Amino acid sequence: MEQQKIRNVAIIAHVDHGKTTLVDQLFRQSGMFRDNQAMTERLMDSMDLEKERGITITAKNGSYNYKDYWINIIDTPGHADFGGQVERVLRMADGALLLVDAQEGPMPQTYFVLKKALENHLPVIVVINKIDKPAARCAWAVDQVFDLFVKLNAPDDVLDFSIVYTSAKAGYSLLDPSDPIEKSAGMDHVSQKIVDHIPAPVGSVDAPLQMQVGTIDYSPYLGRLGIGKVVNGTMSINQPVVVARRDGSIRPVRISKLFRFVCDGKESVESATTGEIVAVAGMDDVTVGVTFTDPNDPRPLPLVAIDPPTISMNFIPNDSPFAGKEGKYVTSRHIEERLNRETLIDVALQFETLTDAVGFKVSGRGELHLSILIEKMRREGYELQVTRPQVIMREEAGQMLEPYERLTIDVDEKYQGAVIEKLGKLKGQMEEMNSENGMMRMVFKIPTRGLLGYRSEFMTDTKGMGMMNYVFCEYGPYAGDIVKRVNGVLAVKEPCTAVAYALFNLQERGRLFIHPGAPLYPGQIIGEHSRPVDLVVNPAKGKKLTNMRASGSDEAVILIPPVDMTLEDCIAYINDDELVEVTPASIRLRKKAGVKLRG
Repeated sequence: MEQQKIRNVAIIAHVDHGKTTLVDQLFRQSGMFRDNQAMTERLMDSMDLEKERGITITAKNGSYNYKDYWINIIDTPGHADFGGQVERVLRMADGALLLVDAQEGPMPQTYFVLKKALENHLPVIVVINKIDKPAARCAWAVDQVFDLFVKLNAPDDVLDFSIVYTSAKAGYSLLDPSDPIEKSAGMDHVSQKIVDHIPAPVGSVDAPLQMQVGTIDYSPYLGRLGIGKVVNGTMSINQPVVVARRDGSIRPVRISKLFRFVCDGKESVESATTGEIVAVAGMDDVTVGVTFTDPNDPRPLPLVAIDPPTISMNFIPNDSPFAGKEGKYVTSRHIEERLNRETLIDVALQFETLTDAVGFKVSGRGELHLSILIEKMRREGYELQVTRPQVIMREEAGQMLEPYERLTIDVDEKYQGAVIEKLGKLKGQMEEMNSENGMMRMVFKIPTRGLLGYRSEFMTDTKGMGMMNYVFCEYGPYAGDIVKRVNGVLAVKEPCTAVAYALFNLQERGRLFIHPGAPLYPGQIIGEHSRPVDLVVNPAKGKKLTNMRASGSDEAVILIPPVDMTLEDCIAYINDDELVEVTPASIRLRKKAGVKLRG
């Protein structure tokens, strides 16, 4: 493949601004699919969790032909919790498409991913997407993007960015939002901008081989595949190369298979040259950051700097009375092996063995980062317990520092009072406040601790109409104690099965989390008490039976529907003396063993 005809471009944006849909359209209109070929929505979202949640979790590679150019696309996650993916895949790109919603403008995660692109000195094309929205504000969105570039101290040549306007969902693009819509042109303007404004990859075909692994894929036949860009030299099947590992050691390997990306799939090739993005098989324990290089002149590429984790949780083997009944992998050895596999793929994740108990301290970028890992593990058959998330503190010059987030709130004016009051209690400090068309945009600087579990309260306070987004800001002085959950819990007294009559009588004590017929064990949490203390209850207490009927005592048992809590809700809800028990079939809340409860 001719080096000057290759374009490697990363698509970066805030979550849900349309990256994956845009990639779908570029592939559809490239002519690489048959007319009668079935195509799924969001081709690049390959994980079940990505399709269910509508977000990109792991970076993906794809490519398509445009005229006589070969364009490699890297679809990146938009959520800051998966920022480790963005940091390492930008090494493969020679330019970036910055996608911005025409109504919402650049959001906090846009700031994060754009900052990483500018640190890598990538030229940026701005794509204003969703221009067919009734409330689209194209000129305003462009101004906001320019202000963002200025805030990030972008060089003058980058400030003169090229712009294209699109509706990825409808499948058309415009050079000016006032132009008439020609569906026949499709997304050609985007592809032409990539060809004109993104440079061809640099590097020399004659230099010694260098290819750094940016992401990991898995094949059931070939095992682990390392994906990266050939920076210098050429690669071919059965070529002897050496791998410079993360610890500095060098190991010889032989390339057994080489793949090029075509649309959302791969095709086997005999060789690859400078500038191509390929997947390589041949090294069983390939990890992110290693460099495939020439055995006669090894030249490892520098490792990618990854931002440190900000939140940790303890993953411990399940020791509840129901342990081992629903899971396939239940021991600490199983959990350790799974965490080891995950750290090879996700360099933003770290874990260490606990010294005072059986289990592991797992550290990541945020609640979502860790909860996605737990959800993946339970779907694979793992059974474990997790503790309440803790922020990772840092000590500098004798002062205790904690991580702070920059939180952006978009909410109707009538809810702003409730939001400001709640965030004030959580140590949030307002930095910006703007009003437009009855909507408020407020920017707060708030300790990460204050945001743990806040999303569900925010949705309640704003009747589900608000939007909140946050991104890591900096480490700052410890903000003091933050009071989270005020109410106690309803805990089970003895092993039993929940009875509707007992739950009916417990309803006045607080909110319930379970349905009648649920098997229960001592210490399991079945609801939230209406008072600050914990209460031990008997949810199996039946009605006393007599052979007499009375109209007053035979009232119907009417149960209020219980609160259905997701994994994220459960993790955010628990206190330090409580655990979330996670199995493939169930998610339960429980008190830690040995915690004294009042009957």
